[in-house]
Amino acid sequence: MNAPRTRVQRRPVHGVLLLDKPYGLSSNDALQKAKWLLRAEKAGHTGTLDPLATGVLPLCFGAATKFSQLHLDADKSYEAIAVLGVQTSTGDAEGEVVAEKSVSFTPAQLQEVQAQFTGPIAQVPPMYSALKKDGKALYDYARAGIEVEREARHIVIHALALEEITPESGHRRLKITATCSKGTYIRTLGEDIGFALGTCAHLSALRRIQTGPFALRQCITLSDLEALSESEREKHVLPVETLLDGHTPVTLAPEDAGRFLSGVRRRGSWPDCTHTAVYGQTPHALLGTAHVTAGELIPGRLLSPIEIQSILEKALA
Repeated sequence: MNAPRTRVQRRPVHGVLLLDKPYGLSSNDALQKAKWLLRAEKAGHTGTLDPLATGVLPLCFGAATKFSQLHLDADKSYEAIAVLGVQTSTGDAEGEVVAEKSVSFTPAQLQEVQAQFTGPIAQVPPMYSALKKDGKALYDYARAGIEVEREARHIVIHALALEEITPESGHRRLKITATCSKGTYIRTLGEDIGFALGTCAHLSALRRIQTGPFALRQCITLSDLEALSESEREKHVLPVETLLDGHTPVTLAPEDAGRFLSGVRRRGSWPDCTHTAVYGQTPHALLGTAHVTAGELIPGRLLSPIEIQSILEKALA
């Protein structure tokens, strides 16, 4: 007879955990595992990573979930390994081999291709993606053996480095290091680079090394998090305002802070600003986001008084 499962007592946790997502785990599975380890009531993430990808995955808890959307638009950096001469159905090592071609290019040609894929480019999303067509994810069509037409999307590869590395199992390989805009599919980039070199390619490894201001060196793995005590785990949860990097701070006196939290615009001598992080003066606490237009501070996403109180109490504990 199985022993009864112990019910986890959830609690308010507010902040950001920078996770180094492991291979083979979906972003949601990683989120749920971290949520369980922290006993957090509410959690979300700032955009997904493929199960076969590893690396930087910011996880948001409590009040931080209100600002997770801000990082969907962030630039991201990746390291990937492309196996040349072999094309798969998914663009990575999990798919079936659908084509094999010989590989022959010079260092000069590799540099030309690197330049070709640096800057603004058009990219056709892969069939194995979560993009939707007529309300259905593209990967559902792909699994049914149906190819649907996809429009090219305009993306930007801010920086790209291509380096040939040691062959493996008789196949030449490239290390791809790319910093790119949102909406970039690195699997497709790897395939397109292979085609541009006169052959084909698929990714055997993919690692996100940065998203927005968050870098791999700041991250913790699930196994390391699990090995810690509960109090030590909490030390890895960064403050909510970590998500507001680049926002201009504005501090409000108590009376204005109360009205702002009620969604009321405030007037002041602030210059126009698109992204503002608003704080209360006494006590000093994050209230939410706003933008300033013609001297008006216009509320955006706001924390609730309960969330603010919970954060203050945790800081004093």
